[in-house]
Amino acid sequence: MTDSIFSAKNINEADVVVVQAGYEKTTSSRKGTKNGPKAIIKMMDSKLELFDRKYNIEPCSKIKIAQKDLGNISSLSPEKALLKITTECGKILDKNKFVFLLGGEHSVSLGLLQALSKKKNPKEVTILHIDAHCDLRDTDADYNDNHTNLAHSCVMRRAHELGYSLVQVGIRTYFKDEYEYFSNPKNNIKVWQWGNGNKIPSIKKILESIKTKYVYISIDVDGFDPAHMPGTGTAVQGGIEWWYGLELIENIIIKKKLIGADIMEVAPMRDSILTEYGAAQLCYSMISHNFKDKFK
Repeated sequence: MTDSIFSAKNINEADVVVVQAGYEKTTSSRKGTKNGPKAIIKMMDSKLELFDRKYNIEPCSKIKIAQKDLGNISSLSPEKALLKITTECGKILDKNKFVFLLGGEHSVSLGLLQALSKKKNPKEVTILHIDAHCDLRDTDADYNDNHTNLAHSCVMRRAHELGYSLVQVGIRTYFKDEYEYFSNPKNNIKVWQWGNGNKIPSIKKILESIKTKYVYISIDVDGFDPAHMPGTGTAVQGGIEWWYGLELIENIIIKKKLIGADIMEVAPMRDSILTEYGAAQLCYSMISHNFKDKFK
């Protein structure tokens, strides 16, 4: 029996490395995402039950999980922060470890996606992107005078340009240029929208829309209904129901090959731990599903 989810003494002996990247230089609404990773880690290490109801086992007794904190990177420019995250994730991937990235604003995801692109051809990988927003802007110039093409609202545009396919789930709001971009058939982006008369798709249909064997899961917690994940920077009414989301993620991990994952945009709230607790549960469950063969 182990007392902590983080059962690996160091990265070298780990199966999974949970990387903290507390960065929020380009946030456009409520601040606080730079504190998200530490809050999630605290929940994982002291609040979650180690026992998993799905597998009736303590996954961390079979899976070696380590963590790495990238430190105070929020003072860096978007370019320097991206380089730091890409480089550090690349070092861990070079050791053949699975990287689970915690942010921070959603721009952080691009660091791991760039590092993975050096290991696996992006054209063979689909990003399952759970979010209220498309994050397909080319820049944030429409709302920011000090604009950049590495803003959180641009992350999936940059990822798509690397060659990754995109399947977006839970989308409830977008900029007109984003609409034009994902509506263009040549870009081959599948957007599953919530609300506005759209029926919630079956998990089977979402799975069928993922055409590649390999998948990367990127979760912005505002993709979930704020009833489940209220502590975030740009909350939007409606969204994915908790148990539906867990079932969707489980099915994708079991039926596809997960090569990387992240959880972004947790902004801890005063007097509530619901969001960071939920993010911690998602992280632990996703690791368990991905390494379930170790339970045999």
